[in-house]
Amino acid sequence: MFLKNLELEKYRNISKISFDFDNNINIIIGNNAQGKTNILESIYFLAITKSHRTHNELNLIKKNELYTKVSGTFNDDNDNTHSLSILLNQKGKKVTIDNILQKKISNYLSKLNVIMFCPDDLEIIKGSPSIRRRFLNIELCQFKKDYVFLLKEYNQILKQRNEYLKQKNNAKFDKTYYSIITNKLIDKNIELVKIRYNFINKLNKELQSVFNNISKMGVLKINYKSFIKEEELNDNNLKSLLIDKYNSIFMNELLQKTTLLGCHKDDFKMYLNDLDVTEFCSQGQQRLSILSLKLAELEVFIKEKKIKPIILLDDIFSELDDIKKNNIIKYFKNDIQIFITTTDINDINEELKKKSSIFVATNGNFKKEK
Repeated sequence: MFLKNLELEKYRNISKISFDFDNNINIIIGNNAQGKTNILESIYFLAITKSHRTHNELNLIKKNELYTKVSGTFNDDNDNTHSLSILLNQKGKKVTIDNILQKKISNYLSKLNVIMFCPDDLEIIKGSPSIRRRFLNIELCQFKKDYVFLLKEYNQILKQRNEYLKQKNNAKFDKTYYSIITNKLIDKNIELVKIRYNFINKLNKELQSVFNNISKMGVLKINYKSFIKEEELNDNNLKSLLIDKYNSIFMNELLQKTTLLGCHKDDFKMYLNDLDVTEFCSQGQQRLSILSLKLAELEVFIKEKKIKPIILLDDIFSELDDIKKNNIIKYFKNDIQIFITTTDINDINEELKKKSSIFVATNGNFKKEK
């Protein structure tokens, strides 16, 4: 798939602009704070309906304005043309597909697929488990359409269960009602954890080959850490086992007034030569591990979904030597659309520049050089 056109209105430091993009490589050059990353963020936002840079989406609205609108036209992998748009204001978001307003954002997701590479990706390794869960959830919402529905249902049941545990008067606590909610939560846990293990296994299948081609530093793998072990998923008594686990912590949950067990607390870790990448690897090794993870994800999309996502590379080449740059570039074939931002055009090799469309960013304005 490739993005043909992007229109932004009142977005960050951009008043109004329209881009027509190259089907293959698009390079955006500019000093810091000129708006080049805003373009990649807006493409990500158009696809995911979320920013990769802020949790407060109202920050996307240009200062002193009431709304922002992001629109785009893209061709899917069957060469069908579609349009998407997101209107964001204080009241929330309205999303449209082919000019038809969607009642649910979940119907909108997975239409346009993107994979983002940016310096902040290091937080996936160095940050809290919640950052890794967010990454995993976002990628799975793109990869498997049903996942977003399951996750929403899980979070609704979790919220309901937590509210019940927060009751001030435990004397009125209805154990039967608690059991019904817990059973529902267990069912959704099993479904979500199965999907996550399956996705991690697919990533691991591609990860080692990708990592070897980039760095040849050893064996890289991902371990998903869940309160449900992978081998337990094939146990016919799994639900009874999980009911026992919840029953064993019932008093603790009642005292702490929150759900202490579930896939909302799961995590994953990356290991290089059996050493935790977070604890024992240099920042350079950590960066290469995350790049490999994203490239493995690209391979999974291509092989499993027969989809070639749009690649967003936000100022990542300045951190790499020429050999590793070239090793990464070779993964991006001519039929994959790529967006690259950089502060220094010399970070991009000459062969890549020759077949690229180049835009120069200056204070929210953009000029196409070629």
